[in-house]
Amino acid sequence: MAQDFSHLDSKNQPGMVDVGEKQISSREARAQSIVFLGPEIVDQFVQAGWETKKGSILQTATIAGTMAAKKTSDLIPLCHPLGLDSCKFDYEVQVDQVLITCICRLEAKTGVEMEALVGASVAALTIYDMCKAVSKAIVIKETKLIQKTGGKSDFKA
Repeated sequence: MAQDFSHLDSKNQPGMVDVGEKQISSREARAQSIVFLGPEIVDQFVQAGWETKKGSILQTATIAGTMAAKKTSDLIPLCHPLGLDSCKFDYEVQVDQVLITCICRLEAKTGVEMEALVGASVAALTIYDMCKAVSKAIVIKETKLIQKTGGKSDFKA
């Protein structure tokens, strides 16, 4: 059985989901973006301590991702404005790529998946921006939800 789209009403008109009757609960979401840099660029930045003329790549990505996660409802039209309790980032530097994980948490009537996805995405874009002078072959490979808890249903990829 196909599930209805939550942001369309019975007349197929878009709108925010009404969360007025929902109970407040603890909610957490983890999203991941992967930035392929290539082994030469990763090695170069590891040797440089991830510092560039523009500043620290990973610190700047964290700040940009956090700012974006907090502004998700300004970017995605039907998202509820949420006050995040926490927005954290983890980076796993591999031989040729960086795995970015954004973890958002709050107590609310609605989930925080979009905030985690936006945070991870903007952190990836920031890494791209800070590294583009070295290579134009950088690829943001994927952004995906990897886990969510709280609310109606939990999810783990």
